Amino acid sequence: MTTTKDPKEKGPTIKTTAQPAQTNGVAGGLMKRLRRSASVTEHNLSSLRNRKSTQHLFDQHGNPIDLQQYRKVLDKDENGNGTSEKKLRYRRTQSVTRAEEISNKEAKQRKAQPDRSIHRPRDSLFSWSSGFTNFSGLVNWAFLLLCMGGLRLGLENLLKYGIRINPIDWYFFLSGRNEGEGHNSLFLVLYSFVHISICLAVEKGLALEIISEGLGMFIQTINIIVSVCFPVVIIHLKGSTFSIMGATTVCFYYAILFLKLWSYVQTNMWCRKTYYQRQPRERRPSISVAELERNHKSGVEDDEDVAKLVQYPDNLSYKDLMYFLLAPTLCYELNFPRTSRIRKHFLLKRLLETFVGVNVVLAIVQQWITPSVRNSLIPFSNMNMGVATERLLKLALPNHLCWLCFFYLMFHSFLNAIGEVMYFADRNFYCDWWNANNIDTFWRTWNMPVHRWCVRHLYIPVVQMGYSSRQASTMVFLFSAFFHEYLVSVPLQTYKIWAFLGMMGQIPLSIISRYIERRLGPRMGNIIVWASIILGQPLCIMCYYHDYVITHFQTALNGTEFQNS
Repeated sequence: MTTTKDPKEKGPTIKTTAQPAQTNGVAGGLMKRLRRSASVTEHNLSSLRNRKSTQHLFDQHGNPIDLQQYRKVLDKDENGNGTSEKKLRYRRTQSVTRAEEISNKEAKQRKAQPDRSIHRPRDSLFSWSSGFTNFSGLVNWAFLLLCMGGLRLGLENLLKYGIRINPIDWYFFLSGRNEGEGHNSLFLVLYSFVHISICLAVEKGLALEIISEGLGMFIQTINIIVSVCFPVVIIHLKGSTFSIMGATTVCFYYAILFLKLWSYVQTNMWCRKTYYQRQPRERRPSISVAELERNHKSGVEDDEDVAKLVQYPDNLSYKDLMYFLLAPTLCYELNFPRTSRIRKHFLLKRLLETFVGVNVVLAIVQQWITPSVRNSLIPFSNMNMGVATERLLKLALPNHLCWLCFFYLMFHSFLNAIGEVMYFADRNFYCDWWNANNIDTFWRTWNMPVHRWCVRHLYIPVVQMGYSSRQASTMVFLFSAFFHEYLVSVPLQTYKIWAFLGMMGQIPLSIISRYIERRLGPRMGNIIVWASIILGQPLCIMCYYHDYVITHFQTALNGTEFQNS
Protein backbone atom coordinates (compact mmCIF):
# COMPACT_ATOMS: atom_id res chain seq x y z
CA MET A 1 0.00 0.00 0.00
CA THR A 2 1.35 3.46 -0.95
CA THR A 3 0.22 7.06 -0.33
CA THR A 4 0.13 9.80 -3.00
CA LYS A 5 -0.60 13.50 -2.71
CA ASP A 6 -3.63 14.82 -4.64
CA PRO A 7 -2.85 18.37 -5.94
CA LYS A 8 -6.49 19.53 -5.53
CA GLU A 9 -6.91 18.27 -1.96
CA LYS A 10 -5.03 18.88 1.21
CA GLY A 11 -5.08 15.39 2.61
CA PRO A 12 -3.19 12.39 1.21
CA THR A 13 -4.97 9.96 -1.04
CA ILE A 14 -4.54 6.27 -0.32
CA LYS A 15 -3.81 4.12 -3.34
CA THR A 16 -4.13 0.36 -2.92
CA THR A 17 -1.55 -1.91 -4.60
CA ALA A 18 -2.09 -5.08 -2.57
CA GLN A 19 -4.05 -6.95 -5.23
CA PRO A 20 -0.98 -8.82 -6.63
CA ALA A 21 -0.06 -9.84 -3.11
CA GLN A 22 -3.52 -11.32 -2.61
CA THR A 23 -3.22 -13.13 -5.92
CA ASN A 24 0.19 -14.46 -5.00
CA GLY A 25 -1.20 -15.56 -1.64
CA VAL A 26 -4.02 -17.51 -3.26
CA ALA A 27 -1.61 -19.00 -5.77
CA GLY A 28 0.81 -19.89 -3.00
CA GLY A 29 -1.98 -21.60 -1.06
CA LEU A 30 -2.96 -23.59 -4.13
CA MET A 31 0.61 -24.72 -4.78
CA LYS A 32 1.03 -25.58 -1.08
CA ARG A 33 -1.98 -27.92 -1.29
CA LEU A 34 -0.74 -29.47 -4.50
CA ARG A 35 2.82 -30.07 -3.29
CA ARG A 36 1.41 -32.25 -0.51
CA SER A 37 -0.66 -34.23 -2.98
CA ALA A 38 0.34 -37.63 -4.34
CA SER A 39 -1.85 -37.23 -7.43
CA VAL A 40 -0.25 -34.21 -9.07
CA THR A 41 2.96 -34.02 -11.08
CA GLU A 42 2.89 -30.27 -11.84
CA HIS A 43 5.06 -28.09 -9.62
CA ASN A 44 4.31 -24.54 -10.86
CA LEU A 45 1.41 -22.43 -12.05
CA SER A 46 2.47 -22.43 -15.69
CA SER A 47 2.27 -26.23 -15.89
CA LEU A 48 -1.07 -26.24 -14.04
CA ARG A 49 -2.53 -23.93 -16.71
CA ASN A 50 -1.93 -26.67 -19.28
CA ARG A 51 -3.39 -29.51 -17.17
CA LYS A 52 -6.13 -31.13 -19.20
CA SER A 53 -8.00 -33.03 -16.50
CA THR A 54 -8.57 -32.83 -12.76
CA GLN A 55 -10.16 -36.25 -12.41
CA HIS A 56 -7.44 -37.68 -10.14
CA LEU A 57 -6.37 -34.45 -8.40
CA PHE A 58 -6.58 -34.61 -4.58
CA ASP A 59 -5.00 -32.70 -1.72
CA GLN A 60 -3.07 -34.20 1.21
CA HIS A 61 -6.33 -35.12 2.99
CA GLY A 62 -7.77 -36.93 -0.01
CA ASN A 63 -10.26 -34.16 -0.85
CA PRO A 64 -10.72 -33.41 -4.57
CA ILE A 65 -9.28 -30.15 -5.91
CA ASP A 66 -11.24 -28.29 -8.58
CA LEU A 67 -8.91 -26.09 -10.63
CA GLN A 68 -11.90 -24.17 -11.96
CA GLN A 69 -12.08 -22.38 -8.61
CA TYR A 70 -8.53 -21.12 -9.17
CA ARG A 71 -8.92 -20.34 -12.88
CA LYS A 72 -8.63 -16.58 -12.33
CA VAL A 73 -5.42 -17.13 -10.41
CA LEU A 74 -4.00 -19.48 -13.02
CA ASP A 75 -4.82 -17.08 -15.86
CA LYS A 76 -2.77 -14.31 -14.26
CA ASP A 77 0.98 -14.03 -14.51
CA GLU A 78 3.51 -13.67 -11.70
CA ASN A 79 2.84 -9.89 -11.46
CA GLY A 80 -0.91 -10.31 -11.14
CA ASN A 81 -1.65 -9.07 -14.65
CA GLY A 82 -4.32 -11.04 -16.38
CA THR A 83 -3.89 -9.44 -19.79
CA SER A 84 -0.11 -9.61 -20.24
CA GLU A 85 -0.24 -12.99 -21.95
CA LYS A 86 -2.94 -11.77 -24.34
CA LYS A 87 -0.88 -8.69 -25.20
CA LEU A 88 2.17 -10.84 -25.84
CA ARG A 89 0.18 -13.12 -28.12
CA TYR A 90 -1.19 -10.10 -30.00
CA ARG A 91 2.31 -8.72 -30.60
CA ARG A 92 3.52 -12.12 -31.78
CA THR A 93 0.55 -12.42 -34.11
CA GLN A 94 1.30 -9.04 -35.63
CA SER A 95 4.96 -9.98 -36.10
CA VAL A 96 4.09 -13.28 -37.76
CA THR A 97 1.55 -11.61 -40.02
CA ARG A 98 4.06 -8.99 -41.13
CA ALA A 99 6.72 -11.66 -41.77
CA GLU A 100 4.25 -13.65 -43.88
CA GLU A 101 3.44 -10.56 -45.96
CA ILE A 102 7.13 -9.96 -46.65
CA SER A 103 7.70 -13.61 -47.56
CA ASN A 104 4.71 -13.63 -49.92
CA LYS A 105 5.91 -10.49 -51.70
CA GLU A 106 9.41 -11.95 -52.12
CA ALA A 107 7.97 -15.22 -53.41
CA LYS A 108 5.86 -13.39 -56.00
CA GLN A 109 8.85 -11.37 -57.17
CA ARG A 110 11.01 -14.49 -57.52
CA LYS A 111 8.23 -16.31 -59.37
CA ALA A 112 8.00 -13.45 -61.84
CA GLN A 113 11.68 -13.91 -62.81
CA PRO A 114 12.42 -15.85 -66.06
CA ASP A 115 14.93 -18.26 -64.40
CA ARG A 116 12.20 -20.74 -63.36
CA SER A 117 13.26 -20.83 -59.70
CA ILE A 118 12.45 -23.94 -57.70
CA HIS A 119 14.09 -23.09 -54.38
CA ARG A 120 12.41 -21.53 -51.36
CA PRO A 121 13.26 -21.28 -47.63
CA ARG A 122 12.76 -24.76 -46.14
CA ASP A 123 14.14 -26.75 -43.20
CA SER A 124 15.25 -30.36 -43.30
CA LEU A 125 12.56 -32.72 -42.07
CA PHE A 126 14.64 -33.97 -39.15
CA SER A 127 15.09 -30.39 -37.85
CA TRP A 128 12.78 -29.39 -35.00
CA SER A 129 12.01 -26.10 -36.77
CA SER A 130 10.54 -27.92 -39.76
CA GLY A 131 7.39 -28.87 -37.84
CA PHE A 132 7.31 -32.28 -39.53
CA THR A 133 5.75 -34.96 -37.32
CA ASN A 134 4.62 -37.79 -39.62
CA PHE A 135 7.15 -40.56 -38.87
CA SER A 136 4.69 -43.45 -39.21
CA GLY A 137 6.89 -45.09 -41.85
CA LEU A 138 9.85 -45.17 -39.45
CA VAL A 139 7.59 -46.62 -36.76
CA ASN A 140 6.57 -49.40 -39.16
CA TRP A 141 10.24 -49.97 -40.02
CA ALA A 142 11.19 -50.23 -36.32
CA PHE A 143 8.30 -52.62 -35.66
CA LEU A 144 9.30 -54.80 -38.63
CA LEU A 145 12.93 -54.79 -37.51
CA LEU A 146 11.88 -55.78 -34.00
CA CYS A 147 9.77 -58.64 -35.36
CA MET A 148 12.63 -59.86 -37.51
CA GLY A 149 15.01 -59.77 -34.53
CA GLY A 150 12.55 -61.69 -32.39
CA LEU A 151 11.94 -64.18 -35.17
CA ARG A 152 15.68 -64.75 -35.53
CA LEU A 153 16.03 -65.37 -31.77
CA GLY A 154 13.07 -67.74 -31.85
CA LEU A 155 14.49 -69.63 -34.82
CA GLU A 156 17.89 -69.84 -33.11
CA ASN A 157 16.20 -71.24 -30.03
CA LEU A 158 14.37 -73.89 -32.08
CA LEU A 159 17.51 -74.95 -33.98
CA LYS A 160 19.55 -75.17 -30.79
CA TYR A 161 17.12 -76.77 -28.33
CA GLY A 162 14.41 -78.22 -30.54
CA ILE A 163 10.77 -78.14 -29.49
CA ARG A 164 10.76 -78.15 -25.68
CA ILE A 165 7.04 -77.46 -25.27
CA ASN A 166 5.33 -80.32 -23.43
CA PRO A 167 1.84 -79.73 -21.95
CA ILE A 168 2.27 -82.75 -19.67
CA ASP A 169 5.12 -80.95 -17.93
CA TRP A 170 2.80 -77.96 -17.48
CA TYR A 171 0.30 -80.17 -15.69
CA PHE A 172 3.00 -81.59 -13.43
CA PHE A 173 4.28 -78.09 -12.65
CA LEU A 174 0.87 -76.54 -11.95
CA SER A 175 -0.33 -79.48 -9.89
CA GLY A 176 2.99 -80.09 -8.13
CA ARG A 177 2.64 -83.81 -8.77
CA ASN A 178 6.38 -84.45 -8.86
CA GLU A 179 7.08 -82.03 -6.02
CA GLY A 180 5.96 -81.99 -2.43
CA GLU A 181 3.78 -84.39 -0.53
CA GLY A 182 0.06 -84.39 0.08
CA HIS A 183 -2.13 -81.30 -0.25
CA ASN A 184 -0.54 -78.92 2.23
CA SER A 185 -1.18 -75.87 0.04
CA LEU A 186 -4.90 -76.64 -0.03
CA PHE A 187 -4.96 -77.09 3.75
CA LEU A 188 -3.28 -73.69 4.23
CA VAL A 189 -5.88 -72.04 2.00
CA LEU A 190 -8.71 -73.65 3.97
CA TYR A 191 -7.07 -72.59 7.25
CA SER A 192 -7.53 -68.93 6.19
CA PHE A 193 -11.22 -69.19 7.12
CA VAL A 194 -10.09 -69.18 10.76
CA HIS A 195 -8.68 -65.66 10.34
CA ILE A 196 -11.72 -64.60 8.32
CA SER A 197 -14.10 -65.82 11.05
CA ILE A 198 -12.10 -64.14 13.81
CA CYS A 199 -12.15 -60.86 11.88
CA LEU A 200 -15.93 -60.97 11.39
CA ALA A 201 -16.61 -62.01 14.99
CA VAL A 202 -14.55 -59.15 16.40
CA GLU A 203 -16.28 -56.65 14.11
CA LYS A 204 -19.68 -57.85 15.33
CA GLY A 205 -18.49 -57.56 18.92
CA LEU A 206 -17.33 -53.99 18.30
CA ALA A 207 -20.65 -53.10 16.65
CA LEU A 208 -22.62 -54.46 19.63
CA GLU A 209 -20.16 -52.80 22.07
CA ILE A 210 -19.36 -56.16 23.64
CA ILE A 211 -15.68 -55.53 22.98
CA SER A 212 -13.97 -52.22 23.65
CA GLU A 213 -12.48 -50.32 20.73
CA GLY A 214 -8.89 -50.67 21.92
CA LEU A 215 -9.12 -54.40 22.61
CA GLY A 216 -10.96 -55.06 19.34
CA MET A 217 -8.39 -53.23 17.21
CA PHE A 218 -5.57 -55.02 19.05
CA ILE A 219 -7.14 -58.42 18.26
CA GLN A 220 -7.68 -57.43 14.63
CA THR A 221 -4.08 -56.27 14.26
CA ILE A 222 -2.68 -59.50 15.70
CA ASN A 223 -5.06 -61.56 13.55
CA ILE A 224 -4.04 -59.81 10.32
CA ILE A 225 -0.31 -59.99 11.07
CA VAL A 226 -0.51 -63.68 11.99
CA SER A 227 -2.42 -64.39 8.77
CA VAL A 228 0.47 -63.16 6.62
CA CYS A 229 3.25 -64.64 8.81
CA PHE A 230 1.76 -68.10 9.32
CA PRO A 231 2.50 -69.36 5.75
CA VAL A 232 6.13 -68.24 6.10
CA VAL A 233 6.59 -70.38 9.20
CA ILE A 234 4.82 -73.44 7.76
CA ILE A 235 6.65 -73.31 4.42
CA HIS A 236 9.98 -72.84 6.19
CA LEU A 237 9.39 -75.81 8.54
CA LYS A 238 7.71 -78.10 6.00
CA GLY A 239 9.36 -76.80 2.84
CA SER A 240 9.98 -80.21 1.31
CA THR A 241 6.25 -80.97 1.31
CA PHE A 242 5.37 -77.89 -0.79
CA SER A 243 5.78 -77.52 -4.53
CA ILE A 244 6.98 -74.18 -5.89
CA MET A 245 3.63 -73.54 -7.55
CA GLY A 246 1.72 -74.51 -4.41
CA ALA A 247 3.85 -72.29 -2.16
CA THR A 248 3.52 -69.40 -4.64
CA THR A 249 -0.27 -69.78 -4.72
CA VAL A 250 -0.44 -69.81 -0.93
CA CYS A 251 1.72 -66.69 -0.61
CA PHE A 252 -0.30 -64.77 -3.22
CA TYR A 253 -3.54 -65.84 -1.54
CA TYR A 254 -2.46 -64.76 1.93
CA ALA A 255 -0.98 -61.48 0.66
CA ILE A 256 -4.34 -60.61 -0.94
CA LEU A 257 -6.18 -61.75 2.20
CA PHE A 258 -3.95 -59.49 4.32
CA LEU A 259 -4.78 -56.44 2.20
CA LYS A 260 -8.51 -57.23 2.09
CA LEU A 261 -8.85 -57.83 5.83
CA TRP A 262 -6.94 -54.61 6.52
CA SER A 263 -9.37 -52.70 4.28
CA TYR A 264 -12.36 -54.46 5.85
CA VAL A 265 -11.31 -53.59 9.40
CA GLN A 266 -10.33 -49.99 8.63
CA THR A 267 -13.49 -49.25 6.62
CA ASN A 268 -15.72 -50.63 9.37
CA MET A 269 -13.79 -48.50 11.86
CA TRP A 270 -14.63 -45.38 9.80
CA CYS A 271 -18.29 -46.42 9.62
CA ARG A 272 -18.36 -47.15 13.35
CA LYS A 273 -17.06 -43.68 14.23
CA THR A 274 -19.71 -42.05 12.04
CA TYR A 275 -22.39 -44.35 13.42
CA TYR A 276 -21.56 -43.44 17.01
CA GLN A 277 -21.68 -39.75 16.17
CA ARG A 278 -25.21 -40.07 14.75
CA GLN A 279 -26.62 -42.47 17.36
CA PRO A 280 -26.82 -42.21 21.19
CA ARG A 281 -24.27 -44.34 22.99
CA GLU A 282 -26.66 -47.00 24.29
CA ARG A 283 -27.92 -50.41 23.28
CA ARG A 284 -29.99 -49.99 20.12
CA PRO A 285 -31.90 -51.99 17.55
CA SER A 286 -30.41 -52.28 14.09
CA ILE A 287 -29.70 -49.05 12.25
CA SER A 288 -32.09 -49.99 9.46
CA VAL A 289 -35.07 -49.70 11.82
CA ALA A 290 -33.87 -46.36 13.17
CA GLU A 291 -33.34 -45.12 9.64
CA LEU A 292 -36.86 -46.13 8.60
CA GLU A 293 -38.39 -44.35 11.61
CA ARG A 294 -36.40 -41.20 10.92
CA ASN A 295 -37.44 -41.23 7.27
CA HIS A 296 -41.08 -41.77 8.21
CA LYS A 297 -41.06 -38.83 10.62
CA SER A 298 -39.38 -36.53 8.11
CA GLY A 299 -41.81 -37.52 5.37
CA VAL A 300 -39.20 -39.12 3.13
CA GLU A 301 -40.74 -41.64 0.75
CA ASP A 302 -38.77 -44.59 -0.57
CA ASP A 303 -38.27 -44.80 -4.33
CA GLU A 304 -38.95 -48.32 -5.53
CA ASP A 305 -36.64 -47.89 -8.52
CA VAL A 306 -33.66 -46.90 -6.35
CA ALA A 307 -31.84 -49.78 -4.64
CA LYS A 308 -31.61 -49.49 -0.88
CA LEU A 309 -28.08 -49.04 0.40
CA VAL A 310 -26.68 -51.30 3.08
CA GLN A 311 -25.98 -49.41 6.30
CA TYR A 312 -23.58 -50.19 9.12
CA PRO A 313 -23.78 -52.58 11.01
CA ASP A 314 -26.11 -54.52 8.68
CA ASN A 315 -23.08 -55.26 6.48
CA LEU A 316 -21.44 -57.49 9.11
CA SER A 317 -22.34 -60.88 7.70
CA TYR A 318 -20.58 -63.81 6.07
CA LYS A 319 -22.41 -63.13 2.80
CA ASP A 320 -21.13 -59.57 2.58
CA LEU A 321 -17.58 -60.49 3.64
CA MET A 322 -17.35 -63.43 1.23
CA TYR A 323 -18.53 -61.25 -1.66
CA PHE A 324 -15.76 -58.78 -0.88
CA LEU A 325 -13.14 -61.53 -0.64
CA LEU A 326 -14.15 -62.87 -4.07
CA ALA A 327 -14.64 -59.48 -5.77
CA PRO A 328 -11.79 -58.16 -7.96
CA THR A 329 -10.89 -55.31 -5.61
CA LEU A 330 -8.79 -54.75 -2.50
CA CYS A 331 -10.79 -51.82 -1.07
CA TYR A 332 -13.91 -52.63 0.93
CA GLU A 333 -17.16 -50.70 0.61
CA LEU A 334 -20.58 -51.31 2.10
CA ASN A 335 -22.21 -50.88 -1.33
CA PHE A 336 -20.21 -51.82 -4.40
CA PRO A 337 -21.37 -50.73 -7.86
CA ARG A 338 -23.17 -53.67 -9.46
CA THR A 339 -24.11 -54.68 -12.98
CA SER A 340 -27.63 -55.79 -13.79
CA ARG A 341 -26.77 -59.01 -15.66
CA ILE A 342 -23.97 -61.31 -16.81
CA ARG A 343 -22.93 -60.83 -20.42
CA LYS A 344 -22.39 -64.41 -21.51
CA HIS A 345 -20.57 -63.57 -24.75
CA PHE A 346 -18.22 -61.18 -22.92
CA LEU A 347 -17.58 -63.74 -20.17
CA LEU A 348 -16.87 -66.49 -22.71
CA LYS A 349 -14.31 -64.29 -24.50
CA ARG A 350 -12.52 -63.47 -21.24
CA LEU A 351 -12.41 -67.13 -20.19
CA LEU A 352 -11.07 -68.14 -23.60
CA GLU A 353 -8.39 -65.42 -23.37
CA THR A 354 -7.44 -66.67 -19.91
CA PHE A 355 -7.08 -70.25 -21.10
CA VAL A 356 -5.06 -69.31 -24.19
CA GLY A 357 -2.97 -66.79 -22.22
CA VAL A 358 -1.94 -69.34 -19.60
CA ASN A 359 -0.80 -71.75 -22.34
CA VAL A 360 1.13 -69.01 -24.17
CA VAL A 361 2.93 -67.93 -20.98
CA LEU A 362 3.86 -71.53 -20.10
CA ALA A 363 5.07 -72.18 -23.65
CA ILE A 364 7.31 -69.07 -23.61
CA VAL A 365 8.72 -70.04 -20.23
CA GLN A 366 9.44 -73.65 -21.19
CA GLN A 367 10.73 -73.03 -24.71
CA TRP A 368 12.59 -69.76 -24.36
CA ILE A 369 13.10 -68.49 -20.81
CA THR A 370 14.22 -71.70 -19.08
CA PRO A 371 17.24 -72.35 -21.38
CA SER A 372 18.32 -68.69 -21.19
CA VAL A 373 18.13 -68.65 -17.40
CA ARG A 374 20.07 -71.92 -17.09
CA ASN A 375 22.79 -70.67 -19.44
CA SER A 376 23.20 -67.52 -17.36
CA LEU A 377 24.08 -69.40 -14.16
CA ILE A 378 27.80 -70.04 -14.67
CA PRO A 379 28.81 -66.64 -16.13
CA PHE A 380 26.71 -64.88 -13.49
CA SER A 381 28.30 -66.96 -10.73
CA ASN A 382 31.82 -66.29 -12.08
CA MET A 383 31.01 -62.58 -12.50
CA ASN A 384 31.90 -62.72 -16.18
CA MET A 385 30.29 -59.37 -16.94
CA GLY A 386 30.52 -59.60 -20.73
CA VAL A 387 28.83 -63.00 -21.01
CA ALA A 388 26.40 -62.19 -18.18
CA THR A 389 25.33 -59.00 -19.97
CA GLU A 390 24.81 -60.96 -23.19
CA ARG A 391 22.66 -63.48 -21.29
CA LEU A 392 20.70 -60.61 -19.70
CA LEU A 393 19.90 -59.05 -23.07
CA LYS A 394 19.06 -62.48 -24.49
CA LEU A 395 16.64 -63.10 -21.64
CA ALA A 396 15.09 -59.62 -21.80
CA LEU A 397 12.95 -60.19 -24.92
CA PRO A 398 11.18 -63.45 -23.94
CA ASN A 399 10.78 -62.27 -20.35
CA HIS A 400 9.20 -59.03 -21.52
CA LEU A 401 6.84 -60.86 -23.86
CA CYS A 402 5.88 -63.14 -20.98
CA TRP A 403 5.30 -60.14 -18.69
CA LEU A 404 3.07 -58.41 -21.26
CA CYS A 405 1.06 -61.61 -21.74
CA PHE A 406 0.74 -61.97 -17.97
CA PHE A 407 -0.45 -58.36 -17.65
CA TYR A 408 -3.18 -58.82 -20.25
CA LEU A 409 -4.07 -62.24 -18.87
CA MET A 410 -4.37 -61.06 -15.26
CA PHE A 411 -5.59 -57.46 -15.37
CA HIS A 412 -7.89 -57.69 -18.38
CA SER A 413 -9.01 -61.23 -19.03
CA PHE A 414 -9.06 -62.84 -15.57
CA LEU A 415 -10.20 -59.85 -13.48
CA ASN A 416 -12.89 -58.94 -16.01
CA ALA A 417 -14.14 -62.54 -15.93
CA ILE A 418 -14.29 -62.46 -12.13
CA GLY A 419 -16.00 -59.06 -12.20
CA GLU A 420 -18.59 -60.32 -14.69
CA VAL A 421 -19.42 -63.37 -12.57
CA MET A 422 -19.63 -61.25 -9.38
CA TYR A 423 -21.72 -58.49 -11.03
CA PHE A 424 -18.91 -56.09 -10.12
CA ALA A 425 -19.23 -52.89 -12.17
CA ASP A 426 -15.92 -51.10 -11.50
CA ARG A 427 -13.59 -52.58 -14.14
CA ASN A 428 -10.84 -49.94 -13.95
CA PHE A 429 -8.06 -52.45 -13.23
CA TYR A 430 -5.36 -50.53 -15.12
CA CYS A 431 -4.76 -47.18 -16.81
CA ASP A 432 -2.51 -46.17 -19.70
CA TRP A 433 0.74 -47.08 -17.96
CA TRP A 434 2.42 -47.54 -21.35
CA ASN A 435 2.30 -43.74 -21.79
CA ALA A 436 3.90 -43.05 -18.38
CA ASN A 437 6.56 -40.34 -18.63
CA ASN A 438 8.14 -41.17 -15.25
CA ILE A 439 8.32 -44.03 -12.78
CA ASP A 440 5.81 -42.44 -10.38
CA THR A 441 3.15 -42.30 -13.08
CA PHE A 442 3.83 -45.92 -14.03
CA TRP A 443 3.30 -47.19 -10.49
CA ARG A 444 0.11 -45.14 -10.18
CA THR A 445 -1.44 -46.52 -13.38
CA TRP A 446 -0.38 -50.11 -14.08
CA ASN A 447 -2.01 -51.86 -11.07
CA MET A 448 -5.03 -49.82 -10.03
CA PRO A 449 -6.41 -52.15 -7.30
CA VAL A 450 -3.12 -52.02 -5.40
CA HIS A 451 -2.65 -48.29 -6.08
CA ARG A 452 -6.11 -47.44 -4.74
CA TRP A 453 -5.47 -49.56 -1.64
CA CYS A 454 -2.13 -47.87 -0.96
CA VAL A 455 -3.60 -44.37 -1.35
CA ARG A 456 -6.75 -45.06 0.65
CA HIS A 457 -5.40 -47.18 3.50
CA LEU A 458 -1.73 -46.20 3.77
CA TYR A 459 -0.78 -42.92 2.10
CA ILE A 460 -3.68 -40.70 3.21
CA PRO A 461 -3.76 -42.03 6.83
CA VAL A 462 0.01 -41.47 7.14
CA VAL A 463 -0.31 -37.90 5.82
CA GLN A 464 -3.20 -37.25 8.21
CA MET A 465 -0.93 -38.34 11.06
CA GLY A 466 1.31 -35.36 10.27
CA TYR A 467 3.94 -36.86 8.00
CA SER A 468 4.95 -35.22 4.74
CA SER A 469 3.91 -36.57 1.36
CA ARG A 470 7.48 -37.67 0.65
CA GLN A 471 7.67 -39.63 3.89
CA ALA A 472 4.28 -41.21 3.15
CA SER A 473 5.43 -42.18 -0.35
CA THR A 474 8.57 -43.77 1.11
CA MET A 475 6.44 -45.81 3.51
CA VAL A 476 4.28 -46.96 0.59
CA PHE A 477 7.39 -48.12 -1.30
CA LEU A 478 8.68 -49.89 1.84
CA PHE A 479 5.36 -51.68 2.19
CA SER A 480 5.35 -52.67 -1.48
CA ALA A 481 9.00 -53.79 -1.32
CA PHE A 482 8.24 -56.08 1.61
CA PHE A 483 5.44 -57.87 -0.26
CA HIS A 484 7.47 -58.16 -3.47
CA GLU A 485 10.15 -59.92 -1.44
CA TYR A 486 7.51 -61.95 0.39
CA LEU A 487 6.04 -63.28 -2.87
CA VAL A 488 9.44 -64.35 -4.23
CA SER A 489 11.64 -65.41 -1.33
CA VAL A 490 9.10 -67.45 0.62
CA PRO A 491 7.99 -69.80 -2.23
CA LEU A 492 11.61 -70.30 -3.34
CA GLN A 493 12.78 -70.65 0.29
CA THR A 494 15.68 -68.43 -0.72
CA TYR A 495 15.63 -65.48 1.62
CA LYS A 496 17.44 -62.69 -0.20
CA ILE A 497 16.66 -59.01 -0.64
CA TRP A 498 16.89 -58.53 -4.41
CA ALA A 499 13.19 -57.81 -4.93
CA PHE A 500 13.19 -55.52 -1.88
CA LEU A 501 16.18 -53.57 -3.20
CA GLY A 502 14.61 -53.45 -6.66
CA MET A 503 11.48 -51.80 -5.29
CA MET A 504 13.38 -49.37 -3.05
CA GLY A 505 15.54 -48.52 -6.06
CA GLN A 506 12.38 -47.12 -7.67
CA ILE A 507 12.65 -44.06 -5.39
CA PRO A 508 15.93 -42.71 -6.85
CA LEU A 509 14.88 -43.96 -10.29
CA SER A 510 11.69 -41.89 -10.04
CA ILE A 511 13.77 -38.80 -9.25
CA ILE A 512 16.01 -39.50 -12.26
CA SER A 513 13.04 -40.12 -14.57
CA ARG A 514 11.33 -36.87 -13.50
CA TYR A 515 14.57 -34.96 -14.07
CA ILE A 516 14.96 -36.48 -17.54
CA GLU A 517 11.32 -35.70 -18.29
CA ARG A 518 11.83 -32.03 -17.38
CA ARG A 519 15.17 -31.67 -19.17
CA LEU A 520 14.73 -33.86 -22.27
CA GLY A 521 10.97 -34.07 -22.60
CA PRO A 522 8.25 -36.66 -21.87
CA ARG A 523 9.39 -38.99 -24.67
CA MET A 524 12.77 -39.61 -23.01
CA GLY A 525 11.01 -40.10 -19.68
CA ASN A 526 8.83 -42.77 -21.26
CA ILE A 527 11.95 -44.47 -22.68
CA ILE A 528 13.45 -44.61 -19.16
CA VAL A 529 10.26 -46.27 -17.88
CA TRP A 530 10.34 -48.91 -20.63
CA ALA A 531 14.06 -49.55 -20.14
CA SER A 532 13.59 -50.16 -16.41
CA ILE A 533 10.78 -52.64 -17.12
CA ILE A 534 12.60 -54.52 -19.89
CA LEU A 535 16.00 -54.82 -18.15
CA GLY A 536 15.09 -54.81 -14.45
CA GLN A 537 12.98 -57.96 -14.40
CA PRO A 538 15.42 -60.34 -16.15
CA LEU A 539 18.22 -59.09 -13.89
CA CYS A 540 16.09 -59.97 -10.85
CA ILE A 541 15.29 -63.40 -12.34
CA MET A 542 18.98 -64.14 -12.89
CA CYS A 543 19.83 -63.12 -9.32
CA TYR A 544 17.18 -65.34 -7.75
CA TYR A 545 17.88 -68.29 -10.01
CA HIS A 546 21.58 -68.09 -9.13
CA ASP A 547 20.85 -67.95 -5.38
CA TYR A 548 18.16 -70.64 -5.62
CA VAL A 549 20.48 -73.12 -7.34
CA ILE A 550 23.32 -72.39 -4.93
CA THR A 551 21.00 -72.79 -1.94
CA HIS A 552 19.27 -76.01 -3.00
CA PHE A 553 21.60 -77.66 -5.55
CA GLN A 554 25.11 -76.83 -4.37
CA THR A 555 26.37 -80.37 -4.96
CA ALA A 556 25.08 -80.56 -8.52
CA LEU A 557 26.48 -77.09 -9.23
CA ASN A 558 30.01 -78.15 -8.27
CA GLY A 559 30.01 -80.72 -11.08
CA THR A 560 28.59 -78.39 -13.72
CA GLU A 561 30.84 -77.31 -16.55
CA PHE A 562 30.31 -74.12 -18.47
CA GLN A 563 29.24 -74.61 -22.06
CA ASN A 564 29.29 -71.62 -24.35
CA SER A 565 25.80 -71.30 -25.82
